[in-house]
Amino acid sequence: MRPARDLDLVEARVLGSLLEKEQTTPEYYPLTLNALVAACNQRNNREPVTDLSEDDVETALSRLRELGLAWKVPGGRAVKYSHAVDTRIPLPPGGKAILTLLLLRGPQTPGELRGRSDRLHPFPTLEAVESVLADLAGGSAPLAVELPRRTGQKETRWAQLLTGPPGEDLAAPAPAAVEGASPALAGSIAARVEALERESASLRAELAALQDQLAELKRSLGE
Repeated sequence: MRPARDLDLVEARVLGSLLEKEQTTPEYYPLTLNALVAACNQRNNREPVTDLSEDDVETALSRLRELGLAWKVPGGRAVKYSHAVDTRIPLPPGGKAILTLLLLRGPQTPGELRGRSDRLHPFPTLEAVESVLADLAGGSAPLAVELPRRTGQKETRWAQLLTGPPGEDLAAPAPAAVEGASPALAGSIAARVEALERESASLRAELAALQDQLAELKRSLGE
């Protein structure tokens, strides 16, 4: 079931970040507000990069809770938050990973989605990704849509619909390839960048968790 209204961009970033951290760093999930702000403002795996404040994220969380898409998790000294997508939006196997990537990085090709989904839900083939996308695009309340092919690209891109129909210039030309770079070299560089981005995201999650633990310790000591 689709939400009662379209999400704004901040709500989409908050929801996508909750979905991502549940899948990639479950040991730190649910997230405190501090950890969620850090997740939203990551410089890796985010398009566009944002600089949201705690107030921005808290406001988005409140609205997501009104829509039934997020929960405040009781227990512990620090308030934590989780998404409620599993109970509100039926998704096919692998659908959560695809929706997460589309929320956090915008329109992508099936090949890009497969290459970026390893830590979320590994897809054995490109056809497996395309099958999930077809499921997300089906029914009376679709969650994804296939966009017109961009000039210079072999694959079409897909976009999520939780924020409403895509409003960008769908006929924009594809970014130019790096001059002189062979496909093999470009793929190798991209793989290294993805690995570094994953490591950076994990370190940021650990840092946010340590900061939360330190804050809890200070509160328990009365500081």
